[in-house]
Amino acid sequence: MAIFHFSFDLSHYGLIEADFYRDTVWTTQRTLILSIFLLCAGAGQAIATAQGQTWRRFWKRWAQVAGCALAVSVGSAFMFPDSFIYFGVLHGMAVMLIIARLSAPLGHWLWAFGAVVVALPQIVQHPFFDTRWTNWVGLVTAKPITEDYVPVLPWLGVMWWGLAATQWLLARHPGWLVGATAAPTRGLTLLGRWSLTFYMVHQPLLIGGLMLWLNFWRTPS
Repeated sequence: MAIFHFSFDLSHYGLIEADFYRDTVWTTQRTLILSIFLLCAGAGQAIATAQGQTWRRFWKRWAQVAGCALAVSVGSAFMFPDSFIYFGVLHGMAVMLIIARLSAPLGHWLWAFGAVVVALPQIVQHPFFDTRWTNWVGLVTAKPITEDYVPVLPWLGVMWWGLAATQWLLARHPGWLVGATAAPTRGLTLLGRWSLTFYMVHQPLLIGGLMLWLNFWRTPS
């Protein structure tokens, strides 16, 4: 994700030529990264509910996600006033986490429901859902102009699959999800535990570093 975003930043400042909106090299990477995000978020909900997470603790974490989503909207409005992020990955997750929490008891039915949700936007589109107030649902006839767009449909299906898969693992192979972390991957484990913090700070640091280099250290050509 960080490499992808850094590449986007290089393109934004004209340091490389890349089309992040149409080139399949980049759009495929985005889809894979986003899928991993939501699979992991679904897995987290499975583990949390299995461990008896209270609604109070859930809402505390949810408020952090929603607050960061608002911060992303504000920050992107300064950088991209004509295409700011109003329903990106964190906005979508804020909605989908509530649905995942409520639907966790459905168990293996989540596989089928997830498949329906993933397929539905390919079958049903309507102009009603093309406005900024309704396109968060996902049944749009054209992708809106925004730097990040993660509607509930189809992405809720991916979160449901992560939830269902982890529930299955917890029931059949719980040992696969526990154990000591190998030394080479402990740094990644730390980032995973602070994933929201890393997500929020990595772009300001990358963009800030690029701006410093461009304005103060880059040798004039």
